[in-house]
Amino acid sequence: MRLLVVEDDPDLNRQMVEALTDAGYAVDRAYDGEEGHFLGETEPYDAIVLDIGLPKMDGLSVLEAWRREGRKMPVLILTARDRWSDKVQGFDAGADDYVAKPFHMEEVLARIRALLRRSAGHAASELTCGPVMLDTRSGRVTVDGRQVKLTSHEHRLLAYLMHHSGRVVSRTELVEHLYDQDFDRDSNTIEVFVGRLRKKLDVEVIQTVRGLGYLLVPPEAPRQETQSKGTPG
Repeated sequence: MRLLVVEDDPDLNRQMVEALTDAGYAVDRAYDGEEGHFLGETEPYDAIVLDIGLPKMDGLSVLEAWRREGRKMPVLILTARDRWSDKVQGFDAGADDYVAKPFHMEEVLARIRALLRRSAGHAASELTCGPVMLDTRSGRVTVDGRQVKLTSHEHRLLAYLMHHSGRVVSRTELVEHLYDQDFDRDSNTIEVFVGRLRKKLDVEVIQTVRGLGYLLVPPEAPRQETQSKGTPG
Protein backbone atom coordinates (compact mmCIF):
# COMPACT_ATOMS: atom_id res chain seq x y z
CA MET A 1 0.00 0.00 0.00
CA ARG A 2 1.34 3.42 -0.97
CA LEU A 3 1.06 6.42 1.37
CA LEU A 4 1.91 10.12 1.33
CA VAL A 5 3.03 12.11 4.39
CA VAL A 6 2.60 15.90 4.15
CA GLU A 7 4.27 17.50 7.19
CA ASP A 8 6.49 20.60 7.31
CA ASP A 9 8.41 19.65 10.47
CA PRO A 10 11.48 17.76 9.12
CA ASP A 11 11.97 15.61 12.22
CA LEU A 12 8.31 14.61 12.52
CA ASN A 13 8.11 13.99 8.77
CA ARG A 14 11.15 11.71 8.96
CA GLN A 15 9.82 9.86 12.02
CA MET A 16 6.46 9.17 10.38
CA VAL A 17 8.01 8.06 7.09
CA GLU A 18 10.37 5.71 8.94
CA ALA A 19 7.57 4.26 11.07
CA LEU A 20 5.29 3.72 8.08
CA THR A 21 8.10 2.24 6.01
CA ASP A 22 9.00 -0.13 8.85
CA ALA A 23 5.31 -1.12 8.95
CA GLY A 24 5.58 -2.27 5.32
CA TYR A 25 4.20 0.67 3.36
CA ALA A 26 5.70 2.44 0.36
CA VAL A 27 5.86 6.09 1.47
CA ASP A 28 6.36 9.42 -0.31
CA ARG A 29 6.81 12.72 1.51
CA ALA A 30 6.12 16.42 1.07
CA TYR A 31 7.05 19.40 3.25
CA ASP A 32 4.58 22.08 2.15
CA GLY A 33 1.01 22.35 0.95
CA GLU A 34 1.78 23.05 -2.72
CA GLU A 35 4.02 19.99 -3.09
CA GLY A 36 1.56 17.86 -1.14
CA HIS A 37 -1.36 19.01 -3.27
CA PHE A 38 0.53 18.23 -6.48
CA LEU A 39 1.50 14.73 -5.36
CA GLY A 40 -1.97 13.94 -4.05
CA GLU A 41 -3.48 15.19 -7.31
CA THR A 42 -1.18 13.24 -9.62
CA GLU A 43 -0.24 10.03 -7.75
CA PRO A 44 -2.57 7.12 -6.78
CA TYR A 45 -2.13 6.97 -2.99
CA ASP A 46 -4.03 4.50 -0.83
CA ALA A 47 -4.07 6.98 2.08
CA ILE A 48 -2.54 10.33 3.03
CA VAL A 49 -1.35 11.78 6.35
CA LEU A 50 -1.86 15.55 6.12
CA ASP A 51 -0.79 18.26 8.56
CA ILE A 52 -3.16 21.22 8.85
CA GLY A 53 -0.58 23.96 9.49
CA LEU A 54 1.49 23.91 6.29
CA PRO A 55 3.47 26.64 4.49
CA LYS A 56 2.54 27.87 0.98
CA MET A 57 -0.93 26.23 1.15
CA ASP A 58 -2.66 25.21 4.37
CA GLY A 59 -3.82 21.65 4.89
CA LEU A 60 -7.54 22.37 4.80
CA SER A 61 -7.19 24.13 1.44
CA VAL A 62 -5.18 21.19 0.12
CA LEU A 63 -7.82 18.74 1.28
CA GLU A 64 -10.71 20.78 -0.13
CA ALA A 65 -8.89 21.01 -3.49
CA TRP A 66 -8.38 17.23 -3.60
CA ARG A 67 -12.06 16.59 -2.93
CA ARG A 68 -13.16 19.13 -5.56
CA GLU A 69 -10.89 17.34 -8.02
CA GLY A 70 -12.60 14.04 -7.20
CA ARG A 71 -9.74 12.49 -5.26
CA LYS A 72 -11.29 9.95 -2.88
CA MET A 73 -8.28 8.48 -1.01
CA PRO A 74 -8.64 8.37 2.80
CA VAL A 75 -7.01 11.33 4.54
CA LEU A 76 -5.85 11.43 8.16
CA ILE A 77 -5.27 15.01 9.30
CA LEU A 78 -2.74 16.05 11.93
CA THR A 79 -3.47 19.10 14.02
CA ALA A 80 -1.97 20.79 17.05
CA ARG A 81 -5.27 22.54 17.64
CA ASP A 82 -7.54 21.33 20.42
CA ARG A 83 -10.65 23.35 19.57
CA TRP A 84 -13.55 21.20 18.45
CA SER A 85 -14.34 23.71 15.69
CA ASP A 86 -11.00 22.97 14.00
CA LYS A 87 -11.80 19.26 13.98
CA VAL A 88 -15.23 19.98 12.52
CA GLN A 89 -13.64 22.09 9.77
CA GLY A 90 -11.33 19.20 8.96
CA PHE A 91 -14.17 16.71 8.62
CA ASP A 92 -16.23 19.17 6.60
CA ALA A 93 -13.28 19.66 4.25
CA GLY A 94 -13.26 15.92 3.56
CA ALA A 95 -11.04 14.34 6.22
CA ASP A 96 -11.72 10.74 7.22
CA ASP A 97 -10.00 10.85 10.62
CA TYR A 98 -7.68 13.04 12.68
CA VAL A 99 -4.93 12.84 15.29
CA ALA A 100 -4.08 15.75 17.59
CA LYS A 101 -0.44 16.58 18.29
CA PRO A 102 1.41 15.41 20.25
CA PHE A 103 0.53 11.81 19.44
CA HIS A 104 1.90 8.29 19.78
CA MET A 105 3.10 6.81 16.50
CA GLU A 106 1.25 3.57 17.24
CA GLU A 107 -2.01 5.50 17.18
CA VAL A 108 -1.22 6.90 13.72
CA LEU A 109 -0.36 3.41 12.46
CA ALA A 110 -3.58 1.96 13.89
CA ARG A 111 -5.71 4.70 12.35
CA ILE A 112 -4.01 4.24 8.96
CA ARG A 113 -4.71 0.50 9.10
CA ALA A 114 -8.35 1.19 9.90
CA LEU A 115 -8.70 3.71 7.06
CA LEU A 116 -7.17 1.29 4.57
CA ARG A 117 -9.47 -1.53 5.69
CA ARG A 118 -12.61 0.59 5.55
CA SER A 119 -11.78 2.10 2.17
CA ALA A 120 -11.48 -1.43 0.78
CA GLY A 121 -14.71 -2.57 2.47
CA HIS A 122 -13.18 -4.61 5.29
CA ALA A 123 -14.22 -4.28 8.93
CA ALA A 124 -11.95 -6.80 10.70
CA SER A 125 -8.20 -6.40 11.17
CA GLU A 126 -7.62 -9.94 9.91
CA LEU A 127 -8.07 -10.34 6.14
CA THR A 128 -8.71 -13.84 4.83
CA CYS A 129 -8.88 -15.54 1.45
CA GLY A 130 -9.55 -19.24 1.84
CA PRO A 131 -6.72 -20.65 3.99
CA VAL A 132 -4.62 -17.47 3.66
CA MET A 133 -4.83 -14.96 6.53
CA LEU A 134 -3.14 -11.58 6.85
CA ASP A 135 -3.17 -9.87 10.25
CA THR A 136 -2.97 -6.15 9.43
CA ARG A 137 -1.93 -5.32 13.00
CA SER A 138 1.15 -7.54 13.17
CA GLY A 139 1.73 -8.12 9.46
CA ARG A 140 1.72 -11.87 10.13
CA VAL A 141 0.75 -14.08 7.17
CA THR A 142 -0.44 -17.65 7.69
CA VAL A 143 -1.75 -20.45 5.47
CA ASP A 144 -3.91 -22.96 7.37
CA GLY A 145 -2.31 -21.62 10.53
CA ARG A 146 1.25 -22.06 9.21
CA GLN A 147 3.23 -18.83 9.29
CA VAL A 148 4.71 -17.76 5.95
CA LYS A 149 7.73 -15.45 5.87
CA LEU A 150 7.65 -12.89 3.05
CA THR A 151 9.99 -10.17 1.86
CA SER A 152 8.77 -6.58 2.13
CA HIS A 153 7.78 -6.44 -1.56
CA GLU A 154 6.06 -9.83 -1.43
CA HIS A 155 4.16 -8.66 1.65
CA ARG A 156 3.08 -5.42 -0.03
CA LEU A 157 1.87 -7.37 -3.05
CA LEU A 158 -0.16 -9.81 -0.95
CA ALA A 159 -1.55 -7.02 1.25
CA TYR A 160 -2.77 -5.07 -1.78
CA LEU A 161 -4.38 -8.14 -3.32
CA MET A 162 -5.94 -9.10 0.04
CA HIS A 163 -7.42 -5.62 0.49
CA HIS A 164 -8.85 -5.86 -3.03
CA SER A 165 -9.73 -9.56 -3.10
CA GLY A 166 -12.37 -10.59 -5.61
CA ARG A 167 -11.39 -7.77 -8.01
CA VAL A 168 -8.99 -8.04 -10.92
CA VAL A 169 -5.95 -5.85 -10.27
CA SER A 170 -3.87 -4.82 -13.28
CA ARG A 171 -0.10 -4.97 -13.34
CA THR A 172 -0.01 -1.19 -13.85
CA GLU A 173 -2.12 -0.65 -10.71
CA LEU A 174 0.21 -2.86 -8.69
CA VAL A 175 3.26 -0.95 -9.91
CA GLU A 176 1.62 2.37 -8.96
CA HIS A 177 0.65 1.21 -5.46
CA LEU A 178 3.56 -1.00 -4.38
CA TYR A 179 6.48 1.34 -5.03
CA ASP A 180 7.29 4.80 -3.71
CA GLN A 181 8.08 7.72 -6.00
CA ASP A 182 11.85 7.15 -6.05
CA PHE A 183 11.73 3.41 -6.79
CA ASP A 184 12.84 2.21 -10.23
CA ARG A 185 9.46 0.93 -11.38
CA ASP A 186 10.18 -2.02 -13.62
CA SER A 187 6.77 -3.60 -14.11
CA ASN A 188 8.34 -6.91 -15.12
CA THR A 189 9.32 -7.47 -11.49
CA ILE A 190 5.63 -7.84 -10.60
CA GLU A 191 5.53 -11.25 -12.30
CA VAL A 192 8.64 -12.26 -10.36
CA PHE A 193 7.02 -11.32 -7.05
CA VAL A 194 3.77 -13.05 -8.00
CA GLY A 195 5.68 -16.21 -8.84
CA ARG A 196 7.58 -16.14 -5.55
CA LEU A 197 4.41 -15.42 -3.61
CA ARG A 198 2.55 -18.32 -5.21
CA LYS A 199 5.41 -20.65 -4.34
CA LYS A 200 5.58 -19.54 -0.71
CA LEU A 201 1.81 -19.66 -0.15
CA ASP A 202 1.65 -23.06 -1.88
CA VAL A 203 -2.09 -22.69 -2.42
CA GLU A 204 -3.94 -21.56 -5.54
CA VAL A 205 -5.43 -18.21 -4.55
CA ILE A 206 -3.75 -15.89 -7.09
CA GLN A 207 -5.21 -16.24 -10.58
CA THR A 208 -3.75 -14.64 -13.71
CA VAL A 209 -6.63 -13.28 -15.77
CA ARG A 210 -5.83 -13.06 -19.46
CA GLY A 211 -5.18 -9.52 -20.65
CA LEU A 212 -6.31 -7.97 -17.37
CA GLY A 213 -4.07 -8.77 -14.42
CA TYR A 214 -4.33 -10.74 -11.19
CA LEU A 215 -7.28 -11.90 -9.10
CA LEU A 216 -7.20 -13.15 -5.51
CA VAL A 217 -9.95 -15.69 -4.83
CA PRO A 218 -10.41 -18.67 -2.47
CA PRO A 219 -9.34 -22.01 -4.03
CA GLU A 220 -12.91 -23.29 -4.16
CA ALA A 221 -14.22 -20.24 -6.06
CA PRO A 222 -15.16 -20.69 -9.76
CA ARG A 223 -12.16 -19.87 -11.92
CA GLN A 224 -12.20 -17.19 -14.58
CA GLU A 225 -10.37 -17.71 -17.87
CA THR A 226 -6.76 -17.70 -16.74
CA GLN A 227 -3.28 -18.59 -17.78
CA SER A 228 -0.98 -20.27 -15.32
CA LYS A 229 2.20 -18.84 -16.82
CA GLY A 230 3.30 -15.78 -18.72
CA THR A 231 2.38 -12.13 -18.32
CA PRO A 232 -0.92 -10.32 -18.56
CA GLY A 233 -1.46 -9.19 -22.15
